[in-house]
Amino acid sequence: MTDTLAATTAEYTYDEQALSCNKTDIQDFGKLFLPIFYIAVFALGLAGNLLVVLAIVKEGSKRSITDIYLLNLAISDLLFVISLPFWASNTVRGWTLGTAACTAVSSLYYIGFFGGMFFITAISVDRYLAIVRATYSLKSRTVRHGSLVTCGVWAAAVLLSVPHFVFSQLVDNDCVAVLPPQLENIWLVLCNVELNTVGFFIPVCIISYCYCGIIRTLLCCKNQKKARAIRLVLVVVIVFFLFWSPYNVLIFLETLNHYEVFTSCSQIRALAYAMHLTETIAFSHCCLNPLIYAFAGEKFRKYLHAICLKYCPCLCFCGPCSRYQVTSLSSYTDSVVHSNVTLNTSDQDGSVFL
Repeated sequence: MTDTLAATTAEYTYDEQALSCNKTDIQDFGKLFLPIFYIAVFALGLAGNLLVVLAIVKEGSKRSITDIYLLNLAISDLLFVISLPFWASNTVRGWTLGTAACTAVSSLYYIGFFGGMFFITAISVDRYLAIVRATYSLKSRTVRHGSLVTCGVWAAAVLLSVPHFVFSQLVDNDCVAVLPPQLENIWLVLCNVELNTVGFFIPVCIISYCYCGIIRTLLCCKNQKKARAIRLVLVVVIVFFLFWSPYNVLIFLETLNHYEVFTSCSQIRALAYAMHLTETIAFSHCCLNPLIYAFAGEKFRKYLHAICLKYCPCLCFCGPCSRYQVTSLSSYTDSVVHSNVTLNTSDQDGSVFL
């Protein structure tokens, strides 16, 4: 994710430094490996996040503020994964869909990326308010406030994405950024700095502060219900950090490479291969949130079992999900209603995933 979405096809690491350094084999490796990876992430991410969206939408008016953020996180991941098949095709045979599609797919990619980062941050702040500032959260953690925050997050994601996709054009059968002359030398650096700071460093700082406060509060207050309530989000955040931090380190190194800090061919080749690896790890993150929900959220597991019971009963009764057996979808809804006494307290957050 640098100056264009074509950057994800491993093009952007092949700059004009060290022209004598042959990286043809790296490009060939990218053309073989990346399309397979993109399609796999697309399939898993689409199926998992659609299931998350359906689980939350089913709750209707019973959705909590946590569900609102998790719903929009899943939508962000969907926007991200929907763009991947197009980039897989672009890697193999170039861009064949025209300039309008190039701009549209670039928009989906960047909006999904920034939206996902910001909603994970919003979830962390929400958990902080619910547990550390419980009295204040009685008034602030309402569905109305959550909807306003959601609108603000989407607006920020769109605003930050504009510089990335506004220059997207179709050039020589490839979707690339066509830049004004005055931006050509600085554009890569500006994009990388934005991704490192706004897209990673600032969210990580906010998330770390929130969870440090949450941990201190839980150490003083042995409330197991609160501990269960934050388990899901804590796992999501930890996985987010582990999967995205290596990629951001490589983005920073790519910025240094722009200033010719790395001069040897071996260093440049190692940077290119490492970018492939860390990009793979980072992009896989959008597939993992549904899996995390399934393992960490008991109510979500019950929802999955109810769906399985309705459409594939033979698989449910013989599988591990049988431990969450329910008599019908209505019984699951009743359990959610029972636990959804209030939407504003950390002790009784009616989220379908908690």
